Amino acid sequence: MQNVVVLDTQGNRLSPCSEEKAHKMLAAGKAELVCEEPLTIRLPYTAHVPEPEQKPVEEAAPGRDKRILLHICCGPCATYTVQRLRQEEWEVTGYWFNPNIHPFSEHERRRETLAQFAEQVQLPVLWEQGYAMPAFLRAVAGHERFRERCAICYRMRLEGAARAAAREGYDAFTTTLLISPYQDQRLIRSIGEELGQQVGVAFYFENFRQGFAEHHRLAEEYGLYKQRFCGCIYSEWEALDRAASTHALPGMAERDMA
Repeated sequence: MQNVVVLDTQGNRLSPCSEEKAHKMLAAGKAELVCEEPLTIRLPYTAHVPEPEQKPVEEAAPGRDKRILLHICCGPCATYTVQRLRQEEWEVTGYWFNPNIHPFSEHERRRETLAQFAEQVQLPVLWEQGYAMPAFLRAVAGHERFRERCAICYRMRLEGAARAAAREGYDAFTTTLLISPYQDQRLIRSIGEELGQQVGVAFYFENFRQGFAEHHRLAEEYGLYKQRFCGCIYSEWEALDRAASTHALPGMAERDMA
C-alpha cells in the first residue's frame, strides 16, 4: 500500500499518510481530493513548515592562510604569544631586533635564549645582525625619562619589524611587547598602526596580557633564562636601585621590566 501525498492549503507538502487514512478523511470531509494518481489530498488549513535548520557560519580565524612577523623582545615573552598566534592559525615567524638591550653580554644571552626556544617549537626567526645599542643611546639622549625613552625604543624596534615585514611580504606584524603589563600598550598599538600604514602591512593588535601569568609558567617549562629588567641601562638602574627617583633623571622610579 503506497503512501498518500498530503498538502496544506498553500500547497506545502506535509507528512504522507496511508491510503486507508486518506479515504477516511475524504469521507468525513476533512480533506479534499487533488488527484488520484498518485493519490493526493489537501487539508483545509495551512501548516507551519519549519525552515531547515542552518548551521551557524563558522567565523574564520584571524590568521587563517596568513603570515605574521612577530617582533620578539625575549624568549619568555615569545612563549605564550607564539602559542596564541598559532591557535589563531597565523603562520608565525619571529623577528629579533632589540638595540636597547645593554650590555652586549645581556643582548647575546637573550638572543641565545630565543634561539633555544625557537628550536624547541620549530619557530623560524629573522635575525637582524649586529648590535645597534649606540644608535639607541644617541636616539634617547636628552629623553632618558621613563616613558619618554620607551616611546623612542618602541618606535626603533617596530620600525625594524615593519620594514622587514614589508620586504619579506608578510600579511601583518606584531610584537611580544604587548604581553607585558609594564609596557604602554596603547602607545605600542598607536606606533605600530602608524608604521603599518607607512609600509603597507597591517599591525595586528591583541591584548596578549591575558597570557602574562601563563608565559611565566611556559618559560619555566622550556627552561628559559628570565631577565630581571626591560633591557636598557636605565631600566637596569631602576630595577636595582629603589631610590632611582632621587638621582639625576627624575621620573625614572617606575618599573618597566619585561
